[in-house]
Amino acid sequence: MEIPKAFGEVLRRHRKKANFSQEQLALQCNLDRTYIGLLERAQRQPSISTIFVICKVLNIAPHELIKEIEELISSQQ
Repeated sequence: MEIPKAFGEVLRRHRKKANFSQEQLALQCNLDRTYIGLLERAQRQPSISTIFVICKVLNIAPHELIKEIEELISSQQ
């Protein structure tokens, strides 16, 4: 599995767990709703600062998000 696809899946899982719509998450992160959708569909890759902002809003440590992405990639190989 490619990194952007894994990031998108993990992001979607955490967004839904937090009961945020794409629009709600985007507003809280000061991002565009379409950008959240693009991230979740692996059509865009976030900057480090964007990852930190998203993680803060979703109340997850960035290293935990990265760890989940690594685990997902490893499980797909």
